[in-house]
Amino acid sequence: MGELDQLVATLKRRLKIHGMTYRDLAGALGVSEPSIKRLFASGSFSLERLVEISHLLGFTLAELTQEAALGESRLHTLSEDQEQELIGDEKLLLVAVCVLNQWTLADMLSVYRLSEAECIQRLARLDRLRLIQLLPGNRVRLNVARDFDWLPAGPIRAFFRRRGLGDFLASDFAGSDEVLAFSHGMLTESAQARLQAEIRKLRQKFAELHEESLAAPLGKRHGCGLLLALREWELGAFTALRRPR
Repeated sequence: MGELDQLVATLKRRLKIHGMTYRDLAGALGVSEPSIKRLFASGSFSLERLVEISHLLGFTLAELTQEAALGESRLHTLSEDQEQELIGDEKLLLVAVCVLNQWTLADMLSVYRLSEAECIQRLARLDRLRLIQLLPGNRVRLNVARDFDWLPAGPIRAFFRRRGLGDFLASDFAGSDEVLAFSHGMLTESAQARLQAEIRKLRQKFAELHEESLAAPLGKRHGCGLLLALREWELGAFTALRRPR
């Protein structure tokens, strides 16, 4: 596969992971959907267009090119069966989340009620899932791409909605380090596409700040949750008052 083909394949993969269609991309760029389809089919991207699409996805062109060079060697998602295996063992899921946040074995043992044998056993399972490489001395090397994410409608997100979402929202968000904002308005499809692009950029900024924070000692880092959502919606009480069509 040539370099341009790898770059186009990477763009397609990112669009799929973000749940973004050619139509969404066309709306965000202000062009027609057929134009986008022709662009991807021919691979005739201008440098300016590549930069624009990269930024819409929350990445620089340099980062996109680097990811394309890595090809498929790193995981971008797990399979549904692999995610199901994680939620089938809460200690395995805990260890997975810890290693994705680059905790060491010693960190996990100092914070959680896990034995060394339990941790190592689960690290070995994560190695079999290809999420990590388990190195001598029980050191860990992550095998995930920069845009690794859970499946949009997969077991992990379903687990979060079932077990974590209510707990996450059970706060008045009044603390100095907390914020809860809700906005409602009426947007065109093009405006929605542009707003989705901004949300992806914000998620990328969150990831960048996470990486910056990894240099600090574990005691100086705090687990934070950022919840972003956008969908067509009307309060149920309002819907009940609509006239029949």
